[in-house]
Amino acid sequence: MINIRKLESELWESADLLRAESKLTSNQYCMPVLGLIFLRYAYSRYKMVEAEILKGRPSRGGRVMPVEASDFAAKSALYLPKEAQYDYLLNLLDDIASAGLINKDGHKMNSLGEVVNNAMQLIEDQSEQLVGVLPKSYTDFSGDLLAELLRIFNNKAFDEVGGDILGQIYEFFLNKFAPQVASDDGVFFTPKSLVKMIVNIIEPTSGVLLDPACGSGGMFVQSGDFVNASGMNANSAMTFYGQEKTEYNAQLCLMNMAVHGLTGVIKSGDEANTFYHDAHNLDGCCDYVMANPPFNVDKVKAEPCENARRLPFGMPSVNDKKEVSNANYLWISYFYSYLNETGRAGFVMAASATDSQNKDKDIREKLIKTGHMDVVISVANKFFYTSKKSLPCSLWFMNKGKNENIKDKVLFIDARNYYTMVDKTWNEWSEWQMKNLNAIVWLYRGETDKYAALIDEYRNTLGCTLSFEELICIINDELKELKRRAKIEVDNAGRKDKKRIQAEYDDMIASKNEELTIAKEANWLYEKFGEGEYQDVLGLCKIATISEIEEKNWSLTPGVYVGVAPVEDDGVNFEERMAEIHRELLYLQKESNNLMNTISKNMKEMGL
Repeated sequence: MINIRKLESELWESADLLRAESKLTSNQYCMPVLGLIFLRYAYSRYKMVEAEILKGRPSRGGRVMPVEASDFAAKSALYLPKEAQYDYLLNLLDDIASAGLINKDGHKMNSLGEVVNNAMQLIEDQSEQLVGVLPKSYTDFSGDLLAELLRIFNNKAFDEVGGDILGQIYEFFLNKFAPQVASDDGVFFTPKSLVKMIVNIIEPTSGVLLDPACGSGGMFVQSGDFVNASGMNANSAMTFYGQEKTEYNAQLCLMNMAVHGLTGVIKSGDEANTFYHDAHNLDGCCDYVMANPPFNVDKVKAEPCENARRLPFGMPSVNDKKEVSNANYLWISYFYSYLNETGRAGFVMAASATDSQNKDKDIREKLIKTGHMDVVISVANKFFYTSKKSLPCSLWFMNKGKNENIKDKVLFIDARNYYTMVDKTWNEWSEWQMKNLNAIVWLYRGETDKYAALIDEYRNTLGCTLSFEELICIINDELKELKRRAKIEVDNAGRKDKKRIQAEYDDMIASKNEELTIAKEANWLYEKFGEGEYQDVLGLCKIATISEIEEKNWSLTPGVYVGVAPVEDDGVNFEERMAEIHRELLYLQKESNNLMNTISKNMKEMGL
């Protein structure tokens, strides 16, 4: 797994370099830095797609046919002319003026800044939606500084990361560059695992997709990957529309989409304020709506919202100042209103919205009675990337095209205790955990074939003919043996060989740990649902009817329905363990008192 924190740290060092050696403000150098990151990531994507195109490529006279822009368009990817490719820029001569380089307009270039500006213009020529979006202010930087930045950004981690990496780094940089701006504008990156979960449950195939709070475009990127993985061309199958009030975010969204070969219509500025404007006139027209809107926004003017309509269940509570004091249910109403007669919506929402009262409750009741609420998933804390966004959240799913078997039902999943801890401030779902949660939804929908395919994937990945439980025991034994052998061989090795042998065993142990993790996830799923029969699992999931939801006062909080899982008996006698802890505490207190007496005595001897 990519150490994204390490990558950010390395990239931030470059931002410090800019700040120290240029006289620009944070607003002036934020986008140029992101532009260079865009170039490096675009080049990584370019080389990956180029390799795919060259597989089985016809040749003439022993020479493989060169790739063309049309080849990349067919793969929903961005084509980069030679002069816009990162390695070309990285390997330029120090003396640009003597190299005789000519820009796209036929003028001689005398500095590295001009060459980078030209690269940005060449890329804009390849993507109509990027025209006027990419930064072209690199002549503001000295050649030496720009060359150093290009070198620093030549990080191989970009070859391995996926999803909305630009958005993730953007949020990190923005919180470093201008934390107050980030806070005021509600700018925050939607974690890849949340985006991917939304896309996987919505399952976009073709049609109109709207994200009315599109940020850096993660929903579009992940949806494009999902459609392309199914064998279709995302640009042919899907039409992407976005609204984003913050101009910086909209620029990044367009850059992000272009890197992934996607085209879309993104509107920004005041006309794209979704509270007051349906900028694309898509009310009732969308096959899919996906979003991570700002939570708990207050001071939203009520009258423009009512005039803008898209409120099928009425207005949320309005205060004496004629403002909506919490806009969560404005967003929820809008998302529903955008859907066509078979449309699906998936979005992130503050956990408090599942149980809020007054007008919110009235809207929620009307929404539930439509039969179009589909799935609600509670998410653990610390899923958002910055510590400021540690609010608990839920994923909501609506589906106007539900099959009759589940028309009057809602699936509740409480995943607050199911996640992988990346570090002490950040949690996420692993790929296998996302598949497991998705599998519960499949079974709820009666799609047992997809569940069976996942179980087969586990078995094939693990090479497993035994039960998953038996396999876990075997892998644990193999791990213990690996660690035992590692200690012996490292201890007995000469000084020159110790590091090499330790590194070899570290790799083998890491691989075995990964195998153990996969086996545990397989067992987690199989012990609950076997070969593919849905059942409510205490503390995890519950299918509730509309009548049951009414009995719970129209709550959509998963924990209300799934209950609490029983605590497993760890085999430890409580009274014995408490007595042991008490003895340890008394011993530590005694040691502490002795130490304090010794310190006090020493200080007296020193005359202190």
